[in-house]
Amino acid sequence: MTTTSATAAASGAPASTAATGHVLAAAGRVLIAAIFVLSGIGKIANPQATIGYIASAGLPFAPAALIGAALIEVGGGLARIAGFRTRFVALVLAGFSVVAAFAFHAHFADQNQLIHFLKNLAMAGGLLQVAAFGSGRIGFDKR
Repeated sequence: MTTTSATAAASGAPASTAATGHVLAAAGRVLIAAIFVLSGIGKIANPQATIGYIASAGLPFAPAALIGAALIEVGGGLARIAGFRTRFVALVLAGFSVVAAFAFHAHFADQNQLIHFLKNLAMAGGLLQVAAFGSGRIGFDKR
């Protein structure tokens, strides 16, 4: 009996269900990481616009914030895709999402900003689930 089938048998689920869960966990990692990687690349591609946006939100040290945000988004996103240090990276990205929600999208009278605020909180919620339950079997954490 393989580890997957032993785990599935212990949980009462068929082996195919357990295997599907691991594939879904890996797919979820990629999907949630995509927004971070693409956003980070966008910041790198147009740094002056990002610095201006950070400054317009009243945050200090906009150039340093740009570098930090790009590193967190691209580095964290790629680590999520690879399943590397999954729980830690998920916590960092969850915190980043909450901070970004309050710093940039807390203008609740503007429905678009409210949607962005709630999107960031939803991403943080999904990332907290990953932090709690891990990456599944597919990824560097399980090697």
